[in-house]
Amino acid sequence: MLTPDQINEFAWGLANSHKPFIWIIRRDIVMGEAAILSQEFMDEIKGRGLIANWCDQEHVLSHASVGGFLTHSGWNSMLEAICNGVLVICWPFFAEQHTNCRYACIEWGFGMEIDNNVNVKRDTVEAEVRELMEGTKGTKLRAKIKKWKHVAEKAIKPGGSSYENLDALVKEVLLKNYENN
Repeated sequence: MLTPDQINEFAWGLANSHKPFIWIIRRDIVMGEAAILSQEFMDEIKGRGLIANWCDQEHVLSHASVGGFLTHSGWNSMLEAICNGVLVICWPFFAEQHTNCRYACIEWGFGMEIDNNVNVKRDTVEAEVRELMEGTKGTKLRAKIKKWKHVAEKAIKPGGSSYENLDALVKEVLLKNYENN
């Protein structure tokens, strides 16, 4: 949930970056009210910004034109970003999101974090988007995410760790089920 001020700051940060974007804004994202973006904002982003209330996130992230993903850092979102080789800008809220953000930004090195401050500022959002998309740091992060995408691809192929672990789980469940019958 965002406050009206937070959504306004994110909106103008995206607009001021002058980068094309898709922004998914759920109807219930603003505390106690519907998300309302000004006509001035809509005019500013015309032709380079798309606002929707839902999308198939994995499908969007798999598109070659996607250069970055502003995310709350939930685990599914992080996996989709890794598997599709997409850099992340993290703004975590609760639960495992802070841990996932730390790993993406510090341990694994393919993300940047917007300070988790209730007073997020448009200048910060704009700067992070620009750095991710065209800055020196963004270039370094892109090399890291390519490596992590390769690791993920290797893990799901036969012989890979995820493949083998899932196979072992299925066999264990089927074997237990068979023995109990």
